[in-house]
Amino acid sequence: MDVFDRKIGPLLLSNKKITQEQLKILTARSEREKKSLRDIVIADNIASEQELAKMYALQISVPYTEFNAKEIPSDLIKRIPEHTAKQYRAILFEQEKGTQTFLIAMEDPEDIEAVDTLQKVLGTNIRTYVATRSNINAGIDRYRENIGSELTKVISEEDQPTEEEVTEEDIAEDSPIAQTVNLIIEYAIRSGASDVHIEPREQYVSVRYRIDGILREANRLPKKILAALVSRIKILSNLKIDERRVPQDGRLKIALGDKSWSLRVSTLPIMEGEKVVMRILNDSTKAQSLEQLGYWGQSLATINDAMRQPHGMILVTGPTGSGKSTSLFSVLSILNSPAVNISTVEDPVEYHVPGVNQTQVNPKAGMNFANGLRALLRQDPNIIMVGEIRDTETAGLAVQAALTGHLVLSTLHTNNAATCLPRLLDMGIEPFLIASTVRAVIGQRLVRRLCLVCRERYTPDATQLQGLNKMFRLDDPKVMALYHELEVQAQKSGIGNPEDDKPDELCTTENSVKYLWRAHPKGCDACNHNGFKGRIGIYEALANSPEIQSLIVSDATSAKIQDTAVAEGMVTMQIDGFVKALRGLTALEEILRVTRE
Repeated sequence: MDVFDRKIGPLLLSNKKITQEQLKILTARSEREKKSLRDIVIADNIASEQELAKMYALQISVPYTEFNAKEIPSDLIKRIPEHTAKQYRAILFEQEKGTQTFLIAMEDPEDIEAVDTLQKVLGTNIRTYVATRSNINAGIDRYRENIGSELTKVISEEDQPTEEEVTEEDIAEDSPIAQTVNLIIEYAIRSGASDVHIEPREQYVSVRYRIDGILREANRLPKKILAALVSRIKILSNLKIDERRVPQDGRLKIALGDKSWSLRVSTLPIMEGEKVVMRILNDSTKAQSLEQLGYWGQSLATINDAMRQPHGMILVTGPTGSGKSTSLFSVLSILNSPAVNISTVEDPVEYHVPGVNQTQVNPKAGMNFANGLRALLRQDPNIIMVGEIRDTETAGLAVQAALTGHLVLSTLHTNNAATCLPRLLDMGIEPFLIASTVRAVIGQRLVRRLCLVCRERYTPDATQLQGLNKMFRLDDPKVMALYHELEVQAQKSGIGNPEDDKPDELCTTENSVKYLWRAHPKGCDACNHNGFKGRIGIYEALANSPEIQSLIVSDATSAKIQDTAVAEGMVTMQIDGFVKALRGLTALEEILRVTRE
């Protein structure tokens, strides 16, 4: 039961957060939008989740608590059975030293049935506290920490279907195969994976998760369950289960806790069977600001200047999975207002932006990027986003749209910002059109972020300094002085500034590199002992200056365009990454992994 669905109104009224009239409006909206009152109150910033829990705790005279779920011993938390914890939203987070008194966090300590059940499980010596829903969900996540042992429980030898034949019972809603698929997806989400790979091998089925850009094997399953496993995923994704010879694409939605997730599903026939890859997208994710994504300094100034232009093209380049869509949606969110009409054509629609008209590509129905873009131009748009420029027709239409008073955002698959312009030439776009329409080109990659809890600062030895000199020309006094100046700028922009009271010391002087940062070899609990947690972008933003335009028209090489842009102040991806490594956000090895030339 959601405690706030029946108690939030009086709670907000008594704390003078809203008036009686506002409560009527919120209640009506809750019924109209089929959302809980609690979710609407939090979304509208009337009160935060913590504020609601604290107000409720004060009202019922029960203490409020916040606990770190990862620090609760497994044997302690599991003294309350998982189904009981989920049913009553209750987590055993501490036992008083030397006593049999148990401290329990609950959403609703006034639930008499819940307290009575917990006393039967633990005894009468319990003390209840109020905690937020997200804090309790984090505690419930602790019940499932090892996918291998969970899957072993689910798939017993006698329950396994034969490889040749899949029956309806094998893939039914409550079958072991269905539970296996649920577990694989659930653990992927809890692990923060962006993709799930289910790959048949000669003797087994490999389940791998891509976490922070790196693929890691999570488990190996018996080969004989492959057909049933793939069939179950196809059913969930509305794909043809009897078609195994051609690739298929589908989509499915799941809810986990109080969040919903979309999975983009792709199947591919390979030698050993059918391979499945699922891209995980969080439906509740809001677009981050450019600063949160890691833009700063010259790159941020270039993209902000391009966004202020009434027409033209802003292009984002990089390989698949480099965060191009995320950057574009941050830009869209900044530009989004009731005064402009923003329309997109995407494949697929990954982020839902309120107020933006988003169209899904459908090749089977004849709806490709070119046809979608033609249709958008008849919809009186101010700003257009094309998911990707893949061919000459789409490129030509995008350029024409930019020439006729529209701001066009799109992506292109090239190695860096400078090679984007010759790529458009290769697509048959006239040089003078590229020069007059392109406002800025952003090149980007994603690198793993160092765990802020356990990262280590160290002094590089002579061998490491020699390697740095070779890669970054640190032995050139002018270059070294530039790096120091960039680090000072990054510090002022808030890049890598500590969140605690530790002094923020620079890692460079005008003459040398004093320190570098690296991942702790054993990691810590906060980063699951990987040394890295999350990812951050490294960027280069090429402004289409008059000098660059002259080079485009004269059919200059990408190397010449790059050199000119750097001379005008562009910070390359590699240098941006080096500065972020100096600021302790990532490791030097990560920068070289994605930008080595």
